[in-house]
Amino acid sequence: MYLMENLVKYKYMKIFAERLRELRQEKGLSMKQLANAIGTTDAAISNWENEINEPKISYLREIAQYFEVSTDYLLGLEN
Repeated sequence: MYLMENLVKYKYMKIFAERLRELRQEKGLSMKQLANAIGTTDAAISNWENEINEPKISYLREIAQYFEVSTDYLLGLEN
């Protein structure tokens, strides 16, 4: 069970990281610019995009609002 939970978590972290990077690059933003826009650090953005950490729910909401996408999209629950 533990292995399965980790595999599921890894899958969604990977999807989130890919979508965050894609959205940021489509807008031509640096990590620093995005970080300033949502109130965090460029190190946090880097950690999220490199699947080192996952964002708090409050940042997930900020990211979704900034890019005008749903949190479900960011998490890979919808296309």
